[in-house]
Amino acid sequence: MDKNFQEESTQIIKFEPPLYKQRYQFVKDLVEKYKPKKVADLGCADCSLLWMLKFCSCIEVLAGLDICANVMKEKMHTLSPLPVDYLQPSERSLTVTLHHGSVAHKDPCMLGFDLVTCIELIEHLEESELKKFPEVVFGFMAPSMVVISTPNSEFNPLLSKVMLYRHPDHKFEWSQAQFQSWALETARCYDYSVEFTGVGHPPTGMEKVGFCTQIGVFVRKYPQTGDSLQSEKPTEAVYKTVFKAVYPSLKDGKYLQNAVISEVIFTAQIIKHRLMLKREESGDDPERKSKFQPSMDCFPDYLGKLVVEKNMEPFVSGNEVYIPLATIFSFPKVNRLCGTFEKLCKLIAGKVTLSSDGSAVMLNIEHENEEN
Repeated sequence: MDKNFQEESTQIIKFEPPLYKQRYQFVKDLVEKYKPKKVADLGCADCSLLWMLKFCSCIEVLAGLDICANVMKEKMHTLSPLPVDYLQPSERSLTVTLHHGSVAHKDPCMLGFDLVTCIELIEHLEESELKKFPEVVFGFMAPSMVVISTPNSEFNPLLSKVMLYRHPDHKFEWSQAQFQSWALETARCYDYSVEFTGVGHPPTGMEKVGFCTQIGVFVRKYPQTGDSLQSEKPTEAVYKTVFKAVYPSLKDGKYLQNAVISEVIFTAQIIKHRLMLKREESGDDPERKSKFQPSMDCFPDYLGKLVVEKNMEPFVSGNEVYIPLATIFSFPKVNRLCGTFEKLCKLIAGKVTLSSDGSAVMLNIEHENEEN
């Protein structure tokens, strides 16, 4: 939060990269290390951190919460799938949801997360909200890990234009001792451990001042039980959902089938094109016209060997080119998408033109001539 204001304030000491980017990178590095599948960002503001995290391949569920719906709405379009996401669906599923509400309230939509981030949030909370915050996040949501960052007031004298607080909306700013005291007590109450770090190093010789942004990383000591998951669960939602995007995924049968069909046709067209080039080079031998034995250089080395050994050679008959499904299945991408030969046959059934016995993809030679 407040990245623009803080960058304007930081004139005596210039952070490179900017402090807000260092905070986001800290979270991203944590995600890449621990591989959480479900991540929630409380106080998500303009969704910048969520946008960065959506590219982390381990994450399948992203959620944002903020008290100001308008700020979220300004940039929430950046969380929508792009055309390329539909053309090349990912192998993972990803759902991104934004909620309007207060971190002082409990809502069942925030249950079940592995990691919860609160980046430059707590200093914006009123005293009554701050009192409820630990119970909501650590008691009710109870994720495996919580990351909380907040300004270090001891660093403020080094920042230009900072009179009392770094932002006019801040209700307080803690020293290192104050933050650590609050964090340790919170961790003790809810069975978490906590480690302290930060971003924005102080000048040489002033190490005691500490980081410009202090960070607490909380880790739950014991796994949740079924009883704790159900305890005090609200009967109705209190947050308002303002945005939801479900990304296309190969885990969805529709997208998987489309991807397999496209890859099968693409692979068959490549093989056909190479065969026709070789056929032209072979001259007018009628025997070669009826059945063409491709040379090894039609395929990558390992596939060429496989084609010969498994008797899976493509051939030309009349105006049709026949490419055995077994040959197509041997290509790494097709193999990875389908997993089994039986699944390949099932996914393309009725969608791709096959030979009468269903063992080969049929392509018309005339189409090749028209393309040429």
